[in-house]
Amino acid sequence: MPLTVLTLNVGNLALERARRQRDWIARRGEDVFVLTETGSGPGTQLIAESYRDAGWSVTFPEHPDKERGVMLLSKVKCTVDPIGAVMSSLPARLSGIAVDTDEGPLRILGAYVPSRDATEAKTTRKREWIEAFHQAYEATADNAAVLLLGDLNVLEPGHVPPHPGQFAPFETAFYTALTHRHGLTDAFRALHPTAVEHSWARRTELGYRYDHARASTPLLAYLTSCSYVHDTRSGNPALTDHSGLAVALTLTATAPLITSDPAADREATLF
Repeated sequence: MPLTVLTLNVGNLALERARRQRDWIARRGEDVFVLTETGSGPGTQLIAESYRDAGWSVTFPEHPDKERGVMLLSKVKCTVDPIGAVMSSLPARLSGIAVDTDEGPLRILGAYVPSRDATEAKTTRKREWIEAFHQAYEATADNAAVLLLGDLNVLEPGHVPPHPGQFAPFETAFYTALTHRHGLTDAFRALHPTAVEHSWARRTELGYRYDHARASTPLLAYLTSCSYVHDTRSGNPALTDHSGLAVALTLTATAPLITSDPAADREATLF
């Protein structure tokens, strides 16, 4: 069975929207979900509790109030990856799990890179987070294959449309450093070298490909698909303002969990 992963920016969930997102995720078939822009409120907690109660593994770093982060939901047995514990800047925005497969261990990392505006404070925050990511990744690197997914809040060089002046050189350098410094290839570009896709847009003609999957070199041999899932932002009301990104690998997780439907209503027990 292929190992499948989907990342989605859920947009700091309000409770009503969280219920719809929980149900949408439950109808999908992926083994692991990487949710970004999670918060500390009741919507995020609803998803975490629903999936935990259904037997899934839920990896969810503690979020300070008003901070955003990452949650990983897995229906295969996993352990918590060490990268979050050594992240020195906004650690809730970087988390991961390790999954055993028939070809060896796989690290699945989720990232929600800070956005910025023209202010010095937001620019400094993003610079510091990026540098902390590089240090944390290198400090925890081993021989395991890596799949990094999430909202990276950066555009590739040559992005269509170009959005001139919106991103500083240090932001573009982060995108290229994922390949040149860490050996993490853009999985979508590996399979679709010239395709124009966007995962977020203020207007249809001014889209941005913010959501990414990056794969270590050994993993590319097992990559069979990497495609955007746009129905998350096409409904009325939309589930979120981001498209999902789904990845399939010809790997098999060796220890599936026994899970139930996270969207099912559950009565409280008396013991």
